[in-house]
Amino acid sequence: MAMGYTQRKIVDLVARGLCVVATIVAIVPLVSVLYYVARAGVAGLSWDFFTSLPAPVGESGGGMKNAIVGTLILVGLAAAVGIPLGVMAGVYLAEFGDSRFARSVRFAADVMSGVPSIVVGIFAYTLVVLTMGRFSALAGGFALGILMLPTITRATEELVRLVPSTLREAALALGVPKWKVIVRVVLVTAAPGIATGVMLSVARVAGETAPLLFTSLNNRFWSTALDQPIGSLSVQIFTYAVAPYDDWHRQASAAAMVLVGMVLCLNIGARVLFRARGDLQ
Repeated sequence: MAMGYTQRKIVDLVARGLCVVATIVAIVPLVSVLYYVARAGVAGLSWDFFTSLPAPVGESGGGMKNAIVGTLILVGLAAAVGIPLGVMAGVYLAEFGDSRFARSVRFAADVMSGVPSIVVGIFAYTLVVLTMGRFSALAGGFALGILMLPTITRATEELVRLVPSTLREAALALGVPKWKVIVRVVLVTAAPGIATGVMLSVARVAGETAPLLFTSLNNRFWSTALDQPIGSLSVQIFTYAVAPYDDWHRQASAAAMVLVGMVLCLNIGARVLFRARGDLQ
């Protein structure tokens, strides 16, 4: 008996040690990337970086005001496309998910979550850019919204399924129509978790580059028109990083730091909402 206990303790210690080693191996690259971006990006941060437009090619100085605002516009358009469609699709799959059509939708959402973003960019280019006859912020927002759909759909479905059936039954017993039960009981109960999934999907698309190369392209000048090409941090980072100018390299690092900071804030916000939801339960 004592020998068996000793063996179990050894196996437990070995398993814990392997978990710790695996955690360190996973964290080291992430910390290294964040440290490199922060160290290289601090030198390029300044007030002009946030308030000025890019300088002419070959000249030093300038900023990325257009790209920062353009990124916010693109993410806003993506949210306007992805959030309503994703939430409604997730509710449908959770509440009426036994039909063949629902199973097909669920399978399509799972497949879409693994589709490369550049493929979505080509799809948006064919559907929106060629139809409009030009690149535009609308096309970029549409592409990013499509990328958000599977994450929001599956997150909404799982969280709506977690709502206790007793809440639905109690509301239905009072004579409340099913659609009101879904809107005023089910969605309200699952709202914090759904918001978490939405923030995670927004954080994912905020750093996408490939779809924007085919849709919104880029714009070094100030433009907020939705039917015209628009700047974005991810494309600007790519453009500056491959250029032969040292000042552009510093600005690319600063833009990468700003973009990482935006994504980090969204992820922290999602975690806070998730924790608040757990405390309420």
